[in-house]
Amino acid sequence: MTDDLVERVRAGNEHAFRILIETHKDTVFRTVYSVLRHQKDAEDATQEVFIKIYTSLPQYKNQGFKTWMTRIAVNHAIDMKRKRDRNKEESHEEQPKETHLGQAEDVEALFFRNERRKLVLQKLDDLPAGYREVVQDYYINEKTHQQIAEEQQIQVKSVEVKLYRARNWMKKHWKEEDFS
Repeated sequence: MTDDLVERVRAGNEHAFRILIETHKDTVFRTVYSVLRHQKDAEDATQEVFIKIYTSLPQYKNQGFKTWMTRIAVNHAIDMKRKRDRNKEESHEEQPKETHLGQAEDVEALFFRNERRKLVLQKLDDLPAGYREVVQDYYINEKTHQQIAEEQQIQVKSVEVKLYRARNWMKKHWKEEDFS
């Protein structure tokens, strides 16, 4: 049924796209909400995801619409979350330093956050060399899979595999206590 709807949307049938949205809006919303954890942001992201789906339909290869759609939703939500976090960080940096110096809790929190960041960067050195660069690029430098693949002259799938294996390595070798 979904593939039939997709073909009708590709043919320019707007009503078919409305049906497609109605059929999948809850799934997309739950997906983006699970990343963003904010009702209004998730509602906005859901609308944006359907716009991306519509514009990306010509590239869709009829290989599992729900999986394809969910991947678009997850990637968009992660991008929104990064942007939101970056904006919070920038607005935090723009505040005058004197306002923070008088507040012992803020100074202490900033100190511990910087210490944790140093610890994480040190722990990255423990990663096997094949994983270290891709983890650094993806999580620290916030590069996309595509950017990493182009820079390392490898396939995007190879980047995904390296990240997957690096996460498994970290789960196996690192403990939460190591970072507290």
